[in-house]
Amino acid sequence: MKLSIQTTREDQRIAWLAALAITIHIAESALPSPIPGVKPGLANIITIICLMQYGWRCAAWVAILRVLVGSILIGTFLSPTFALSMSGAIASIIILGLASRLPGTGLGPVGYSLLAAMAHMATQFYVAYTLFIPHQGLFHLLPILMTVAVVFGIGSGIIADHIINKIKEQQSNS
Repeated sequence: MKLSIQTTREDQRIAWLAALAITIHIAESALPSPIPGVKPGLANIITIICLMQYGWRCAAWVAILRVLVGSILIGTFLSPTFALSMSGAIASIIILGLASRLPGTGLGPVGYSLLAAMAHMATQFYVAYTLFIPHQGLFHLLPILMTVAVVFGIGSGIIADHIINKIKEQQSNS
């Protein structure tokens, strides 16, 4: 008996974009970090592009698949690193879902990226404090971590905006 699974164009798009985000995630894991555990979050650029081009559902799938598959490939699945990464991704997706439903034209790539980065960092901090390091001294790092989230969030948003504009330019030329 042959089992056949039908895939849609959206399934294929999500798989392709998730593979791209996973590749960036793995490459970024090899970069040295100035602050332990802090990375620029370049794979989140793909999530913001998904949100802007294809909607929240696509962005959610890509973000969750990136963390899940990326952690399996890197070897951090079910580790504290995985718990922090997945909690941050879920928080980012929730905040992006809420923000994308605001009335008006939306926040744009920089606004969405900034919100997602801050939600990601704040949630990771909360999970780290609650599950792994319940020490008051950890709160001395919070202003630094949130500042880093703002800088990386804005940077990722600018890159996502540039890519989205290039995509629109190519679509209008074809």
